[in-house]
Amino acid sequence: MRSRLFVGLAVASALAAWACGGSDNPASPTPTGGAASTINIVASAGAQAFSPNPGNATMGSTVAWKNSDGVTHHIVMNDGSLDTGDILPGQTSRALAMSTNGGNYHCTIHPDMVGSIRASTGAPPPCTGVYC
Repeated sequence: MRSRLFVGLAVASALAAWACGGSDNPASPTPTGGAASTINIVASAGAQAFSPNPGNATMGSTVAWKNSDGVTHHIVMNDGSLDTGDILPGQTSRALAMSTNGGNYHCTIHPDMVGSIRASTGAPPPCTGVYC
């Protein structure tokens, strides 16, 4: 009787260990970060401006500036963390990663053009571990 009980427990333990073993090919982590945000450079009431201002982005996502104005612009974050280079009329800057919590930016060509970006941390990444 004891040997049957022992064999039964051994089989049950082996099945439980096999069921909890997981896959040999773990899933790739889902990339985090939001979709690209675009801030438009526009002429408003005879002056150049940014729209929206303030802009919104998720930390780790990208942001780009679209020049809908008739002159060249060059946008930099005040802390130096982002620099678009020159953006010609009708062009969009390359997408730049938001690695900071946002902040203020300006046009190096037009010092009166200032704006800000609010960056949030966004939703936490999905849980992919064995304890999810």
